[in-house]
Amino acid sequence: MSQRAKASQCGGVVVEFESDDIRDARAKKAKSIPGSALIYLRGPKFLIYVSGALSMWGDRMWHFAISVFLIELYGRNLLLTAVFGLVVAGSVLLLGALIGDWVDRNPRNKVAHASLFIQNISVTVCSIVLMLVFLYKQRIEQIWDGWLTVVCYTVVIILADVANLASTALTIAIQRDWIVVITGYNRGHLAGMNATMRRIDQVTNILAPLAVGQVMTLASNVVGCGFILGWNLVSLIVEFFFLSRVYRIVPALSIKPPVAEEEQVYLQRIERRRSQGEGNVAQPQPLAEGNCNTSLNLKEITNLPLCFRRFRWLVSTCKDGWSAYYHQDVFLAGMGLAFLYTTVLGFDCITTGYAYTQGISGSLLSLLMGVSAITGLMGTVMFTRLRKTYGLVNTGIISSCLHLGCLLLCVCSVFAPGSPMDLSLLMPFINNSSAELGGIASQKQKHTYPLRGGSNQPLLPDRTSIHWTNNTVLFDNVPSGTAPESYISIILLFLGVITARIGLWSFDLTVTQLLQENICESERGVVNGVQSSMNYLMDLLHFIMVISAPQPQHFGILVIISVLFITTGHTMYFLYAHKAKRKRRLNT
Repeated sequence: MSQRAKASQCGGVVVEFESDDIRDARAKKAKSIPGSALIYLRGPKFLIYVSGALSMWGDRMWHFAISVFLIELYGRNLLLTAVFGLVVAGSVLLLGALIGDWVDRNPRNKVAHASLFIQNISVTVCSIVLMLVFLYKQRIEQIWDGWLTVVCYTVVIILADVANLASTALTIAIQRDWIVVITGYNRGHLAGMNATMRRIDQVTNILAPLAVGQVMTLASNVVGCGFILGWNLVSLIVEFFFLSRVYRIVPALSIKPPVAEEEQVYLQRIERRRSQGEGNVAQPQPLAEGNCNTSLNLKEITNLPLCFRRFRWLVSTCKDGWSAYYHQDVFLAGMGLAFLYTTVLGFDCITTGYAYTQGISGSLLSLLMGVSAITGLMGTVMFTRLRKTYGLVNTGIISSCLHLGCLLLCVCSVFAPGSPMDLSLLMPFINNSSAELGGIASQKQKHTYPLRGGSNQPLLPDRTSIHWTNNTVLFDNVPSGTAPESYISIILLFLGVITARIGLWSFDLTVTQLLQENICESERGVVNGVQSSMNYLMDLLHFIMVISAPQPQHFGILVIISVLFITTGHTMYFLYAHKAKRKRRLNT
């Protein structure tokens, strides 16, 4: 019998003395704490976090700076910025599936290194061009009757767009593929890494534009270009080294499904469509005849000129990418996330401009943005807790309800005291008898105010680069700093926007992990590429929506339309959750 049992039987108190072995083990454990920290710092997770932080910081700085640079270059006019926004959105919309297919078809290290190199070099060359334009703008305007200036603007927009496409490819590769492999397909670890990456994104979203903005304000635009140039060169070297090390220490990253040749892939797609069209009625063909048909088709394709073959293959890739996205089990969840992009209820230039018209100062807006970043971080913490307790699908349901509940405050702000909404401005001329009233309304719309510096520049956008560039003519002719009759409306608006970010980011992480878990490895890139295209497509609708109703008096209508789109998106997720639960019950 042990001493503990004897003492308890006798009613005594057990006093435990550490043996030498226990003491030595505890001392070794204490000594190993610094060693374990060093192992973590050299491990793949930390290297991915640092690499992601450098990449996100550079992206945020560049997206902020390029908007300001384009405004400064074109005489404080928003035309170049609007063109850049359309080019960026249109290119990702058209090429998203091709980018994802390229990610799927090539080794992971080559995809990451190529994307990283193209992105940083494009930004570096673009910064050099911008520096030259700022330094020698007057001379450049005199060459070729001003056409050299147009060439410079075109080069800047093209390089910036190429950098954005490369950034999209890098994001798909690292945040949608590498992370899944690094965590060993462990759902808990995957949720932790996703949440950490989103927290890094939230912090850089606030601090990076402030940093480059201070450099541009205290020094000059040329110094700002030089600062971004230097950052990208240093970031390129560090990220390249870190990603190479991660690829070496995680052997699973070097394993990928085999890739077929382009012609063979195209033939497989033809055969797949033919079999789908024939259905079950089709009779099996002899093997020799099938081989003969295949060789004839291959001969027919190879006889075409190379440019036609390439174009045919690109179109087929895009079509099959969208088809693969549509046939995914998580299609409704991805569509629901995309619908959340058609909104003015975020800290982008639209909401910022509206806040200026309602008498909100820049310092108060900066404070509100800081609070919104904190609530976004709270959303990432809530995601990890809810996923552990209720599961991933239920976490999305809870996050959706929280998001929609907070946005009801924004709807209430439309009808609250101090709201400038005026529906009559949408119909200035109702009939001939109301011509006088229509004239008054049109005068209100045409009344112009002097443009105040910075009122049209995007301040800390919310989600993607399109928000940095969608500063169109929304509040171009509206004075800032005019105090409204009541602040109740603007308080309710920002209270809803800020609190809704908790549910928003938790829902975003939920759908992101659903895409990571439910898409097969061979289609992970192309499906996420199409998802990026959908996000930009819905963002373009938000772009068009704002152009259609550009006055502050229309903002309430934009709020209501935004809530309707968001409600539609969450409804799609509810349908997905219902189907997923029913499928799970049938399987069990």
